[in-house]
Amino acid sequence: MAAQTPAQTPLTAVSVSFRRPRTTAEQIDAPRRITALAAILIVLLVVLLLGFIGWNGIQVFTHSHLGLGDLISPSWALTTDPPQYGILPFVFGTLGVMIVAAVIAAPLSIGLAIFMAEVAPNWARNITRPAMEVFVGIPSVVYGFLGLTILVPFLRENFRGVGFTLGFSWLAGSLVLALMILPTISAIAYDAFIAIPGDLRSASLALGTTRWQTIRHILIPTARTALLTAIILGMMRAAGEALAVQMVIGNRPIIPTSLTQPMTTLTSQITLDMGNTVAGETANEALWTMGLVLLLMSFGFVMLVRLLGRRRTQL
Repeated sequence: MAAQTPAQTPLTAVSVSFRRPRTTAEQIDAPRRITALAAILIVLLVVLLLGFIGWNGIQVFTHSHLGLGDLISPSWALTTDPPQYGILPFVFGTLGVMIVAAVIAAPLSIGLAIFMAEVAPNWARNITRPAMEVFVGIPSVVYGFLGLTILVPFLRENFRGVGFTLGFSWLAGSLVLALMILPTISAIAYDAFIAIPGDLRSASLALGTTRWQTIRHILIPTARTALLTAIILGMMRAAGEALAVQMVIGNRPIIPTSLTQPMTTLTSQITLDMGNTVAGETANEALWTMGLVLLLMSFGFVMLVRLLGRRRTQL
């Protein structure tokens, strides 16, 4: 007789949703809150900084009641009667030094980037890139000291017949700045060339072009927007430099008529005169206005970089 087996009752599958209770750390979500707090703090600091510089920059109009014509005049003389507060020589000096430095540094920087990305063997690239990074880490006072002890005497002794009577000049400041911004432009240009797909190079070479023709007609036009961005960032670096330029440029509040004449910049004059003025005086407020002008120039460069970046994205 077969053994009786207990009746098997089918079990109904019941889907039970179980969620582990969240721990205190998960409820707080510390990483997200910390990063959000850091972002808010950065934005707040930028707003406060801009507001502080902007408020002090307009005091020359609201407190000292200077007119716009007084500020854009070519005369800066705090000891005359009445004093002159024209900041035009400083604006011209900043733009002039920056543009000449970019004209000198841009071809050298882009050429160095092309060499590292397209021409140099691995051993040469391994030497050139660290050397370029060393330039970035050199303090600006070292550049200024080298310019003061080497460049200025060289210009004074070897180019006396073309106007370098003192050696301190527009050209001296531009040469020092060109050396300082060269690594910045080179690094960004190098990254731009490396980012170009290798298929473009292969297709160009397959059509029978030389390496130089590929670089000239394919790679440089493709990286044009990034190269312009690199040059603009280098110009921003040059516009904000004070100490190195101040040591070699001559620091005369005049609008020069040639590269051999001394001049000064916004940053140089701010560092020279800010410690010699009293808060609330017209001279001190004029210096704050110089800082505001420099800030507006930086804004213009930033907007230009963003426009170029947007154009690059669309392309």
